[in-house]
Amino acid sequence: MVVMESRVVPAWVDYNGHMNDAEYARVFSLAVEALMDRLGLDDAGRAQHGYTIFTLETHLCYHREAHEGQPLEVTLTLLDRDAKRLHVFFELLDENNNLLATSEQMLMGMSQESGRPAPFPAPVEAALDALPHAERSAWPALVGRTIGIRR
Repeated sequence: MVVMESRVVPAWVDYNGHMNDAEYARVFSLAVEALMDRLGLDDAGRAQHGYTIFTLETHLCYHREAHEGQPLEVTLTLLDRDAKRLHVFFELLDENNNLLATSEQMLMGMSQESGRPAPFPAPVEAALDALPHAERSAWPALVGRTIGIRR
């Protein structure tokens, strides 16, 4: 499911002539915000529910370079969820559907009043129910990667 479309802006390009590694993280952060908007947690929704989503963990993998002006698309696969957490997998694609990067993330629903984890509000829960959910057997092959030197 596409959650965001963008382009590589000049400020994201580094001295190597391609998108800086930190900017990939920015794009995935913007994708989390786009997901929040889709779930009804835009500015108005956060104020109404006193609720937001924090990123607990992320694993970003780089696959190809992105260049200034290049169109970008971020897709989302909802891997798992419980009453207050989301396990998601984002793929960053170029205009030819080439994989540029992936970001596997654990997100936590938070009460803005207490600053503590809290269950998703009912309208957010309903929006989550409407998202496509991948069964474990259909998870992308790059989910669950670990860092290490292959021997």
